[in-house]
Amino acid sequence: MKINKYTISIILFVAIILVINILSEHLYFRLDLTEENQYTLSKATREILHELEEPVTVKAYFSKDLPAQLIKTKNDFREMLVEYGRLSGQMLVYEFVSPNENDELETEAMQNGIQPVMINVREKDQMKQQRAYMGAVLSLGDRKETIPVVQPGLAMEYTLSTAIKKLSVTDKPVVGLLQGQGEPGLNQLTQVNQELSVLYRIENVRITDSTFIPGYINTLAIVRPTDTIPPVVFRRLDEFLGRGGRLFIAMNRVSGDLQNQYGSGLYTGLESWLRGKGLVVNENFLIDANCVNATMQQQIGNAIQISSIAIPHIPRLNRFADHPITSGLEEVIFQFASTMDFMGDSAITYTPLVFSSDQSGTQSAPQYFNYTRRWTQADFPMQKLVVGAALEGNLAGDANSKMVVFADGDFPVNPGGQQQINPDNVSLMVNSIDWLSDDTGLIALRTKGVSSRPIRQLEDGTRTLLKWLNFLLPIVLVLIYGFIRFQYRKNQRIARMEADYS
Repeated sequence: MKINKYTISIILFVAIILVINILSEHLYFRLDLTEENQYTLSKATREILHELEEPVTVKAYFSKDLPAQLIKTKNDFREMLVEYGRLSGQMLVYEFVSPNENDELETEAMQNGIQPVMINVREKDQMKQQRAYMGAVLSLGDRKETIPVVQPGLAMEYTLSTAIKKLSVTDKPVVGLLQGQGEPGLNQLTQVNQELSVLYRIENVRITDSTFIPGYINTLAIVRPTDTIPPVVFRRLDEFLGRGGRLFIAMNRVSGDLQNQYGSGLYTGLESWLRGKGLVVNENFLIDANCVNATMQQQIGNAIQISSIAIPHIPRLNRFADHPITSGLEEVIFQFASTMDFMGDSAITYTPLVFSSDQSGTQSAPQYFNYTRRWTQADFPMQKLVVGAALEGNLAGDANSKMVVFADGDFPVNPGGQQQINPDNVSLMVNSIDWLSDDTGLIALRTKGVSSRPIRQLEDGTRTLLKWLNFLLPIVLVLIYGFIRFQYRKNQRIARMEADYS
């Protein structure tokens, strides 16, 4: 039987496909061209999976008939579970169920802490709302961890990896939270506490003449003290740093009141103590052209007008150092922040972390705020003013220690203990604690999901280039394809016209 060349080509093609499929079961790679390797699992995740000693079971509750954008979220979650299972040596197993189709499954999902969300669905040219489930429950032995909603576009790897880490870690290190000088408690650090509790146990610390910072605490946080700090506290802090302790400080050097439009300096003693370490937190107000707009009431004649006004004293900060603490952050929001300078010697490593924009300035305290004024470029003559920094070295005694200081004490605090704050503000403090505690594995994952990339903040030339590239590139590609196809057909016609063509 004679086999023509077309049959051979088909057989070879099928054989190649079969070989590729067989090899793909044993050899695996993924080409990730995204800017921040969004689809590449991190070293931290790989270590978490390799250290699993007991199998983790994931039961994913996803409704059927989800809209297209949510089906993508479901598929992304499934693909991630497949890769987790492969990397863990099949120590992670999973199943997907649809609670909408079974009353028992729906009851089970809600009992596990997964509540339905309302989504908009188009049906027969009409929009309607329907209940949908998009959560998961992870189990390890008799312990459970719930992901109430798998959010589209957020850091899915961080959510899944931290849930597994929380299940597998039994002995969590302790982070101290200083109390006694007007600092907020855990009930006012709701979001920070929620994030830190994944890997740490938070414990309040009060310092008196007869008490010390416990030896099992390696990292201590001081957040927004408002009262004068007694000298004994600073002695204990020096002793703490002298044994290699790690210190996080978020402090206010000034105090501002939007309602009364007045701000003044604030003295707690921290500023003098830090000056002794070489770090000067200035008694001034940072102002920045890149700032928050607030709704305020203005008296105009006999009427009260409500309008949106730029508040340069509440800057949006998106200039960061290349450092694990700020890696992946998009934007943090400070209020009534101050600038800082380093005057210490070279024995201490000083690393600025957070900067103002290229249009910023300062105002001395005390200060009356005039938000009805027309701000001009002349009001912002400075750039890249430092509002947060890390210090490493012999900060007290001979032991090497670390300290992270931010010149705004309010950025990680939930107003009233309930009002949500900017997620990157939370990540800034939690990343700092991770770095100080030398447990930096999950820092990059926390901010891996891109939260905002406003095109308006790009330079005019870049924005124009992207706009025209987006418009013209598809047209140019079609024209190139058409030209190549035209030339190919033309060459074929010429070849056929030749006398020896067969």
